[in-house]
Amino acid sequence: MEHRVSVSISDGVADVRLVRADKMNALDAAMFDALVATSGRLAQEKGLRAVVLSGEGRAFCAGLDMGRFAAMKDEGGNGVAGGEKRDLAERTHGLANFPQQAVWGWRQLPVPVIAAIQGVAFGGGFQLALGADMRYLAPDARMSIMEIKWGLVPDMAGTPILASLVRDDILRELTYTGRIFSAQEALGYGLATRICDDPRAAAFEVAREIAAKSPDAIRAAKRMLGKLSIDPGPALLAESVEQQRLLGSPNQTEAVRANIEKRAPRFADVG
Repeated sequence: MEHRVSVSISDGVADVRLVRADKMNALDAAMFDALVATSGRLAQEKGLRAVVLSGEGRAFCAGLDMGRFAAMKDEGGNGVAGGEKRDLAERTHGLANFPQQAVWGWRQLPVPVIAAIQGVAFGGGFQLALGADMRYLAPDARMSIMEIKWGLVPDMAGTPILASLVRDDILRELTYTGRIFSAQEALGYGLATRICDDPRAAAFEVAREIAAKSPDAIRAAKRMLGKLSIDPGPALLAESVEQQRLLGSPNQTEAVRANIEKRAPRFADVG
């Protein structure tokens, strides 16, 4: 597996960084593998108190690697999120499939996770940020539920998390349009916890504060708060079923081709 995520732990605080800065930390198959493996490893880490999740370079995560879309332009098919073709309806990690676990795994950690976000968090990168308990954004950070641009739906565990954070009509607008929104908008929507000049520094300050509290109480609080949201099981499965129907379909392939060829799409009517 190629090196995609670095992890260091000091005084109970894990510093987890996406280290594909030359590609704006885009999600390729190796990055999915690394994210799933890293959350799995940290779930077993004794003495862990808090996690800071960030991306190196000028972006948190730009979303799916463009190479995956280029391959779809020529080949169609499914499985874009996790690399090779997969049965997305298969539950490989409890309630989640493999691509969803790249996000859901951070929700499952027994300790708080803080995402420090600079640059962009688009598509799958935005959903990765949602996996954290809290999101600290730089003032110029930008976000988008960008899947619609490629003829897809968000399918990396974002929808059950979003449903607990965002007003229904705002969620629908952002999902249907895929528009890019600012850090200030994210704060107003409930998607940003704070706007910080240095989100990583702020995240570590709070992570160290959490690490100084009773670990039993912090873990109990995360378990308790995790039960307040909607039942994620049906939502996670619905993501997978809908995405599998779309992947490789004529209109989804046309969306990819139109974007790559920089032209207006020519969609077939449905219904």
